Amino acid sequence: MRRADRLFQIILLLGRNRVVTARRMAEELDVSVRTVYRNIADLVAAGVPIDGEAGVGYRLRSGYQVPPLMFDGEELEALALGASMVCAWADAELARAAGRALAKVDAVLPERLRGRWDKETLLAPGFFIPRETVTGMTQLRKAIDQRLMVRMAYVREDSERSERVVWPLGLVFWGTKWTLGAWCELRGEFRTFRLDRIQSVDLLLSQFPDMAGRRFKDYIAYASGE
Repeated sequence: MRRADRLFQIILLLGRNRVVTARRMAEELDVSVRTVYRNIADLVAAGVPIDGEAGVGYRLRSGYQVPPLMFDGEELEALALGASMVCAWADAELARAAGRALAKVDAVLPERLRGRWDKETLLAPGFFIPRETVTGMTQLRKAIDQRLMVRMAYVREDSERSERVVWPLGLVFWGTKWTLGAWCELRGEFRTFRLDRIQSVDLLLSQFPDMAGRRFKDYIAYASGE
């Protein structure tokens, strides 16, 4: 990695509003801790507002504007593949957003990199995916974002139908299926619902609270058996 690229990567690592140790940055960048210390000193000398000290950790001061983005070839391929996967496996609204994002990136790239993702050497096809795989995904994403309770008709694996009022916490993709992680008011505990078994989704006016113990990270811990 070129020194200029490494300096930019350090700024990105520090720009996530958290303290990062030099050792962690060294592992991320595959360089020595001494090199990280030297690069931090270079950035501070150049006017980048980095707070912290050796042995404790570093943090980028709030309000600093990260320099304009620049990508290498592999980064562009990663973005293109990610967008292709979104277009194949997510709802139509999110797929259109992925296309717009790529167009914006492409518009500011230098000529030598523009159109890199049009090579189509990495592809995530979606022609074989049943439409029901993303049933209600657009509405559920909105409900998750606004913390709106949802009433949905659901068919279990044993074909029993039920109506549930849930707190939609997050969506998880398993390679072939999407599932909704939620707090179920009927059961009074976390539940997992496959989107392809949801018959209907209605967003309610009631909001659910941001409650400790009932957040998406708590659902993930529950689902993973932690």
